[in-house]
Amino acid sequence: MRSSGAVNINSETKTRERRRKTMAQPWKKKTCYWMKAMLLALWFSGIHVLADAAAAVSKQQNQLRFSKEGQFKILQVADMHFGDGKSTPCLDVLPNQMRGCSDLNTSAFIHRMIQAEKPHLIVFTGDNIFGFDATDAVASLNAAFAPALSSNIPWAAVLGNHDQESTLSREGVMKYIVGMKHSLSQLNPPGVNIIDGFGNYNLEVSGVEGSSLHNKSVLNLYFLDSGDYSTVPSIFGYGWIKPSQQFWFQRTSKKLRRAYMSNPEGQKSAAPGLAYFHIPLPEYASFDSSNFTGVKQEGISSASVNSGFFTTMVEAGDVKAAFTGHDHVNDFCGELLGIHLCYAGGFGYHAYGKAGWARRARVVLATLEEREKGGWGEVKSIKTWKRLDDKHLTVIDAQVLWSKTSAGSRRKKKIGGI
Repeated sequence: MRSSGAVNINSETKTRERRRKTMAQPWKKKTCYWMKAMLLALWFSGIHVLADAAAAVSKQQNQLRFSKEGQFKILQVADMHFGDGKSTPCLDVLPNQMRGCSDLNTSAFIHRMIQAEKPHLIVFTGDNIFGFDATDAVASLNAAFAPALSSNIPWAAVLGNHDQESTLSREGVMKYIVGMKHSLSQLNPPGVNIIDGFGNYNLEVSGVEGSSLHNKSVLNLYFLDSGDYSTVPSIFGYGWIKPSQQFWFQRTSKKLRRAYMSNPEGQKSAAPGLAYFHIPLPEYASFDSSNFTGVKQEGISSASVNSGFFTTMVEAGDVKAAFTGHDHVNDFCGELLGIHLCYAGGFGYHAYGKAGWARRARVVLATLEEREKGGWGEVKSIKTWKRLDDKHLTVIDAQVLWSKTSAGSRRKKKIGGI
């Protein structure tokens, strides 16, 4: 979440947001002592790796898979800003909506969206709780994610810039989310010891059970921690996706590409991917009303430096769309160099918004191609739309983000030199 008006946050919030929070061992001359130390280090390292691997296996038991109808649907919830529940008032709603309006309106909206869309996965893209107004982080997290838990639908989350401002550290919040019922979230990639942030991981969505691709990940989901605020004194403003995270993303993308294109059932190109994180990239500022779908009603509050993650995604070639929150009254999708950059629009009622402009959520639907001889193949298309929290949960701004046919025609043009 950001406050209205680019990075110019109101003075009270600005004051709050300023609060941020190897030694070498002497060489031992005795060879036997050194060898014992090395063996102990290797043993503990092995335990650490095994623990990470066990956690990853546990998460994979709740495997994501396309439905028998050849579809996989994702509900994105951005910026819930959950506080203390019923006692936390709504912000920026019409006067006739104020009475009795609270965090419970946010919970009710999630329930309605789940019932209407019946998603296969729910993704929360940060600022899940608003730390300054959450008396107890654990209680607020439990209440914020309660609709997802009660639905028995798998869900995943990343952190925003406000989740850690209550009674848990940033790492503590992510660890708690990882342990919650039906959560597929991970603290960080198993076996990766050096990476910035908390909540960098990927999820694989397998083909339809019994199809030729049921053991292949036909859709890849990347989740990254875009940070909270800059920790570099000479750089102001919000955080960004660091080189260590980009290195992990590149390696993971290459690994998934190799697996998808290898036998058995090796495919000709990489499976499509989607990326989810909180703070928008500087490239979100590349659009105007002539080349996006949706609305832009405030500035793009990205980091004040460009860490190059957009270029990294373009180079990898598999990500077809990235989804963020942070700027609550922007909800557009625009395409740049083959990647759609999309906002979800503000969801939570304790988040700033615009009176009379309905809270909203984004839905993404991936559909597989139906083969001539029967059965399901690769992803054929990825579509998106938004729903408003009004009487009818009105659907708006439906669009195609990617299709296999259009991607194939673009490749032919490049090969032909046109």
